[in-house]
Amino acid sequence: MAFFMPFISDPALICLLCALLLLGAFYFSPGSKNSAFKLPPGPPPLPIIGNLHLLDIRRQDKSLLKLAEKYGPVFTLHFGSQKAVVLTGYEAVKEALVNFTDEFVDRPPIPIFEQIQHGNGVFFSNGELWRTTRRFTVSSMRNLGMGKKLIEEKILEELHLLIATIKSSRGEPFSLKSFNAAPTNITFLMLFGDRFDYKDPTFVTLLRLIDEVMVLLGSPFLHFFNFYPFLGLFLKTHKILLKKIEDVRIILRNYIQISKQDLSENSLSYIDALVFKQHKETNKKDSLFHDENIIASVLDLVMAGTETTATTLQWAILLMMKYPEIQKKVQEEIGTVVQSGSQATYEDRINMPFTNAVIHEVQRFITLLPHVPRCTSVDTHFRGYFLPKGITVIPSLTSVLLDKTQWETPHEFNPNHFLDADGKFVKKEAFLPFSTERTKQT
Repeated sequence: MAFFMPFISDPALICLLCALLLLGAFYFSPGSKNSAFKLPPGPPPLPIIGNLHLLDIRRQDKSLLKLAEKYGPVFTLHFGSQKAVVLTGYEAVKEALVNFTDEFVDRPPIPIFEQIQHGNGVFFSNGELWRTTRRFTVSSMRNLGMGKKLIEEKILEELHLLIATIKSSRGEPFSLKSFNAAPTNITFLMLFGDRFDYKDPTFVTLLRLIDEVMVLLGSPFLHFFNFYPFLGLFLKTHKILLKKIEDVRIILRNYIQISKQDLSENSLSYIDALVFKQHKETNKKDSLFHDENIIASVLDLVMAGTETTATTLQWAILLMMKYPEIQKKVQEEIGTVVQSGSQATYEDRINMPFTNAVIHEVQRFITLLPHVPRCTSVDTHFRGYFLPKGITVIPSLTSVLLDKTQWETPHEFNPNHFLDADGKFVKKEAFLPFSTERTKQT
């Protein structure tokens, strides 16, 4: 008790303590917040931890679905001291991302990504920097052949090399990670201007680093660092992650430097296009194409443009093994449309409705991207609630892809979700594996 006597006897400290207690009582009182600011309802938060005790940190998407059953499609949740508004179900998520695009366009500051990108790049920037970088990235990718015949030819070439690699196993078991190489090489072709041999040391190193970074990003310790950044003094996971990211940056800087030494308006890669744009704006005051944004933009595409496709392929193979009858039907359809000795093309998908349905169902079923956090760019009224500027908004994509009002058997792998009564392919509006086209996906 003697320890507290100096504090109790100081009137200024007593006033400060009372103020902090009142502030804490106001902040953690659900009634006061919801009545004053009209935030959506939600579970009452506990001091310090908020609602973290209600979450499975490894599968937050599942926890959000369970909470939505009690609190409805729009509810407030406290991740530690951080308030967030969670949106679940197709109707609520679509309304937010389509009808409130401008209001929900920004990204919230996530501590680990702040340390990695410092507000630069394609995915974790905001405002004019994001708009300019995204617009340039989309335009550059189209110029490099994305969505055109040229890139399709490159994909077919890579496919033959992948098939050769599979055949070299001579029927023996091999790691599914072998399937990472082909889609990653297509991404690298557009980023660097050339593909890698599968045994190239730089290629092998990049694949390893990307895989290790993705594992670390899913670590519970990293989530706790994002909830409580001060824990960085005691946790090591984010430090290990930052070191691996820096190893990737070293490789990227080398390619950027090579591009700077051979400037050309006829860009052969995304890096070339960025470097030439920077060169053109050398004398432009406050140009957004500075070195930090260039390397951040390339890093974004290296990480996001490789892991998603590779993981989807691995899941597709796993699901075909689990459902051999579906695999057989896919094989029969492909065999009917693509003649022996010929190659399947993107245009053939029109005549392969079942195969197309299977590809879409794989993406729906695995819910690869549970949610993409956003924050309000302005004070916003949404569904009768007031969302102040800067509050985090979490549209649950998992809840959309598993919405029982949109899918007959949401928890089953069922390609019929994308087929009509006549067996024709139908792409449903609720198919949002990577958010909506009008939002911040590149």
